[in-house]
Amino acid sequence: MRVGIGYDVHTLVENRSLILGGVNIPYEKGLLGHSDADVLLHAIMDSLLGAAALGDIGKHFPDSDPRFKDASSIKLLSHVGNLLKEKGYSINNIDATIIAQRPKLSPFINEMRENIASALNITLEDINIKATTEEGLGFTGSGEGISSQSICSII
Repeated sequence: MRVGIGYDVHTLVENRSLILGGVNIPYEKGLLGHSDADVLLHAIMDSLLGAAALGDIGKHFPDSDPRFKDASSIKLLSHVGNLLKEKGYSINNIDATIIAQRPKLSPFINEMRENIASALNITLEDINIKATTEEGLGFTGSGEGISSQSICSII
């Protein structure tokens, strides 16, 4: 068994969609980034790539490459799943946390899990997603950005 961790953070800005776990969340701001800036999926991809010793998302999907401009992170996640499969790995489980003061994310978590399971060809029971606030502290607590952490195990 191998274990990987991932972390990502993006700034919240106006005139962008807020996409988390492949779900378009109704909110007045979205995350700034080269792709769709889905911090949850970025953290999950980094944890999976790290567990397999395959680098990070910057190596596989550099922000200097125009092919990834506004790219769907759910498609990038599917590609990461295929990389693991090619190396002979299977995903045992993923546990991820989204850190955001606003908006309330609990109504969207099951759909996020379904998107991730579908992209990685794993069962819903292998994925856990949580959302928490930072009680108004720090950049996420003040609403300046959203971050996410992920840990996974692969075999």
